[in-house]
Amino acid sequence: MAALVRAVRHKAGQFQLSKSCGGLIQANGAITQQNRSFYNTNKHLSAKDSLQPSEEKVGAFTRIIEAMGFTGPLKYSRWKIKVAALRMYTCCVEKTDYEEFFNRCQMPDTLNSWFLVAQLHVWMCLVRMKQEGRTGKYMCRYIVHCMWEDVEQRGKVMGINSVVLKEDLRSMVENFYAALFGYDEGILSDDHVLAAALWRNLFNRNCEDPRHLELLVEYVRKQVQHLDALSGEDLLLTGEVSWRPLVESNARSILKPLSPVYNDEGL
Repeated sequence: MAALVRAVRHKAGQFQLSKSCGGLIQANGAITQQNRSFYNTNKHLSAKDSLQPSEEKVGAFTRIIEAMGFTGPLKYSRWKIKVAALRMYTCCVEKTDYEEFFNRCQMPDTLNSWFLVAQLHVWMCLVRMKQEGRTGKYMCRYIVHCMWEDVEQRGKVMGINSVVLKEDLRSMVENFYAALFGYDEGILSDDHVLAAALWRNLFNRNCEDPRHLELLVEYVRKQVQHLDALSGEDLLLTGEVSWRPLVESNARSILKPLSPVYNDEGL
């Protein structure tokens, strides 16, 4: 019996020792697994300096109807969200200085170049709105919907043949979702990965001056930070966003923007 007690105490001591060592290893940021060492960083990658909930808590009824392909109850009415989505997309195309982009980045003045710049700003809006839960994700769908309707209408106004326009739209859709994946990876990684994503998607692998990439990396970083400072409630109700200039006259001029004014109906 005494030998059995000593054996149990020995096993318990080994468990406590391994548990303590595991906690010490994790505290120092190193995790060993199968003879491989990984480094853990305590730096948060979330845009708002706090961890965001992965999923909203919804009821069983909402889960059922959304599993059937329908949209469950949202924080605000759907027509308000659609109006805000249209306004946000309008801010992407009307408040961006495309001529400055074309000149500084030596991009041709074409419909495709316009789309690549607009696509970048739409993506930054999607990144911001996805932080607003189910309502924000619903708004993202209509931002993208507005974008494709606008691209198709612009192609028709320019007199592009319907068959050619259809093929171009199919190619743009494929490139758009590939760009979203690349930009998402870049914004969560270092500047090298983000620069590579911009080189592939915005410059179409044709950028001989690394200063252009440096300028765009800085632009994306500061714009994402700028959008994070905007109130989520205001964005859901108004859709109004502003953009920092491509080249800052004063690098210290990035301040928290003023909240937009809207009435009781969100207009």
